[in-house]
Amino acid sequence: MSTLLTIAIPKGRILEESIELFGKIGINLASMLDDSRKLVFDYPEQGLRALIVRATDVPTYVEYGCADLGIVGKDTLLEQEKDLYEPLDLQFGYCRMVVAELAGLSKGDDPARWSHIRVATKYPTVAERHFSAKGIQAEIIKLYGSIELGPLVGLAERIVDLVSSGETLRQNGLVEVETIAEITTRLVVNRASLKTKQQSIRDIIDGLEKIL
Repeated sequence: MSTLLTIAIPKGRILEESIELFGKIGINLASMLDDSRKLVFDYPEQGLRALIVRATDVPTYVEYGCADLGIVGKDTLLEQEKDLYEPLDLQFGYCRMVVAELAGLSKGDDPARWSHIRVATKYPTVAERHFSAKGIQAEIIKLYGSIELGPLVGLAERIVDLVSSGETLRQNGLVEVETIAEITTRLVVNRASLKTKQQSIRDIIDGLEKIL
């Protein structure tokens, strides 16, 4: 087992904002932005190893102990329901998970009267849980991209997806019906690591808490 504290971070905007955030507590991970092909970065002088992984894989790497810590969106955590400790909301990457439908359908539509609907989404677990709790029978169709296309071609009347400004919905003639959850980026921790590397992890959590 590596003595280095290992953290899994997805590429893209989350990586950039994570590096900036860690820099504020004296952890320098800036070299992760220098090499577009490298996936493992060792920082022995800081007692750290960083992994670049796909966002949806972060919880898996952390749950199985390949990473002690991970940075990931709350949407992924809600969908996967992994057994992880989630100590901090890192307060960036804000968006909302919503139910949306075609603007024409929404006129006169009342979600309180829904009984059976068809929904396209990247988040089948979240969608199923949401509609089931409301007593709505939902046929869930999983898609992997361009969820807004579903209603436009008749695949589903409604979608569950993430929105930020809502501009993509508007450009495709869709309107929000209800909000399922507000989403931000979270720090997650492997439960065993919390015991075996307690002090190192606690130092990071405490440092981040102070600046957040």
